[in-house]
Amino acid sequence: MKYSFTGLVMLACLASVTAAQAQQVSEQNSIETVRVLGTKQAYRGQFDFLETPQVDLELDQELLQQAGALDLNQALDLSASVARQNNFGGLWNAFAVRGFVGDENLPSNYLVNGFNAGRGFGGSRDLSGVESVEVLKGPRAALIGRGEPGGTINLVTKRPTFDQAGTVSIAASRFNSVRTDVDYTTPLSSDVAIRLVGFYEDAESFRDTIEIRRIGASPSVAWRINDRSEVVYEMEFSDQEVPFDRGVLAVNDQLGAISRDTFLGEPGDGPMKAEVLGHQLEYSYSFNDEWSVRLGYNSRDTELEGFSTEPELSGSRQLLYRDSETLTRQRRYRHYDASYTVFRGELEGQFETGSALHRVIIGADRDDFENDQVFRRVRSPSLASNPSLEQLQAINIFNPVYGQYALPEPGPQADRVETQESTGIFFQDQISFSDTFHIRVGGRFDDYDQQLVNRRSNSTVTSSESRFSPQFGMVYQTSDTTSWYLSYGENFRPLSGTDSQGNGFDPNQSVSLEAGVKFASLDGALNGTFTVFRVQQENILVVDDPSAFTYAAAGEAESQGIELDVNGTLAGDVTLWASLAYVDAEITNDFFDPNFGRQIEAGARLLNIPELTATVQLAKNLQLNGSPMEVGAGILYVDDRLGYFGTDFELPSYTTVRIFASYAVTPNLEIRADIANLLDEEFYVNSFSELWVQPGAPSTWRVSAKLSF
Repeated sequence: MKYSFTGLVMLACLASVTAAQAQQVSEQNSIETVRVLGTKQAYRGQFDFLETPQVDLELDQELLQQAGALDLNQALDLSASVARQNNFGGLWNAFAVRGFVGDENLPSNYLVNGFNAGRGFGGSRDLSGVESVEVLKGPRAALIGRGEPGGTINLVTKRPTFDQAGTVSIAASRFNSVRTDVDYTTPLSSDVAIRLVGFYEDAESFRDTIEIRRIGASPSVAWRINDRSEVVYEMEFSDQEVPFDRGVLAVNDQLGAISRDTFLGEPGDGPMKAEVLGHQLEYSYSFNDEWSVRLGYNSRDTELEGFSTEPELSGSRQLLYRDSETLTRQRRYRHYDASYTVFRGELEGQFETGSALHRVIIGADRDDFENDQVFRRVRSPSLASNPSLEQLQAINIFNPVYGQYALPEPGPQADRVETQESTGIFFQDQISFSDTFHIRVGGRFDDYDQQLVNRRSNSTVTSSESRFSPQFGMVYQTSDTTSWYLSYGENFRPLSGTDSQGNGFDPNQSVSLEAGVKFASLDGALNGTFTVFRVQQENILVVDDPSAFTYAAAGEAESQGIELDVNGTLAGDVTLWASLAYVDAEITNDFFDPNFGRQIEAGARLLNIPELTATVQLAKNLQLNGSPMEVGAGILYVDDRLGYFGTDFELPSYTTVRIFASYAVTPNLEIRADIANLLDEEFYVNSFSELWVQPGAPSTWRVSAKLSF
């Protein structure tokens, strides 16, 4: 294993702090542990930390506030097992878990309250209406269905309580950014409560000419029908205007030739517009203390529309490869619509057979996803035809002058609608033969249909697939504070698009095996997990013909590594969050990639996957003039990553430091200050090629005030 000096230092510090403090915490009785009981989460079951044969990380509200996380990408930086991927010019969330990412041409899927509700084109997910973010590592297809082999992200939303409370916060930050958040919950009667959550953000950027506007709301209502049953309705609305921004570029494979501020698009394109309107309804009923049922419905409509001017990737058209200063660009228009509907029912309970306790989950779901895409493009002729600078839509990367040429009108490229329909039934049984030995078995059967209508060619392709996804787990608790586990699972994910003959694809398939040890202090204040894993994946899509938007299922890959996650309360009222992951992810077969015109050899690294990632955050609670105060700091290390598939181009490793402090001026008024990238590190978070590289933000401060009532 190859480790950098910074990574080794962080690992050593983490190990020493954990070892020393865990013992102190276990021996102290002065620390009070508060448990918050919330709504049961779908597909999960009710299991203690030490008896679960998988790794479930909860990024709760306190942790997210300490990290200064406002959107999902920032939240996921807290888990070292998650790596940022190509974010589509800042218009969606894309991430890989344990080395594997989904379809690079679609946003990464995530769950909302257990629903497969993250699909679509609604822009980057804001955390305004989110109570916590769960990183569920390992394969989850046996219960959840179509998913990624490395893990699943689940968002738990803010729901009504039957206590009246509210907050209003206003924040200002560097680059003329202003944000307002509102969160208010109140009972309307003894049986009905509502919650109103919303935000508005108007922000400029360190990137030249970039201005962003976002607004969102997530109201909800809860009705306690009686002591046994409840109905909760939630709405999701957001409207975003974000200019499409492919970032900076490397010149002769060298980053830093141009400023990280330099925008290489055209401000005249205006912003991309992304809209979301979603509804979620959930009914739960408890037959008794042991058996309950949950029924749910979710619908989500999203739309993305706008123009962009982007660096041309084709070597035969790219003038930059000849003179190292003039960038050839292409102009695009996108209008993407997506609608997603899910129905779900789940029965959960327990029973005994002899001395064995069975805790079971049995359920079924049905979902329909329609993905409607209109894509237009205009690009330059080949350099061999000696095109003019206007035909190249050229711009000087060292002295960009916007609006030199009239913006060309894109021509038809792709016009298609894809429909995916799936029905699944699932079960899970965790059998406890004693207080220390548990076995988990489960599986899911999916029946899947896909239809792809190409409106340009007036052709229709249909395909069907049935798939069973099994899971197996085993847990052995060696003491009240330690357990060992083993887990096996299979995953599948249907693939979008067609090959050059117009045919669909067999699903992407994977097999995952992991083993680990979990440890916890006696009072539950500190816990951690050490994991070893291996994931094998086949039928990975690569682009076959970029101009025709066809694909080929040519790739096979594997990922293996180790993880360490530790979190909790240390002595002296210090909270710790620490996460470390070593991931070795590579292609395992030779194939030709027509998208880049390269032969890919077995052993090639996967894009944007660091070998070593580590993050540590510490926070200390104090008293200042008799009022509560919190101070803290976090550090994130990300190893070098492959930046352009099939080449040696790499994004360099980086380390960022952030600090924060909050102070309760009065019992109802809190002020807060955050500084991200304290040392002003110049870094790059992800890329798709050497011409599409996303730079990280420079040192950025934010101050805020929150009024509680």
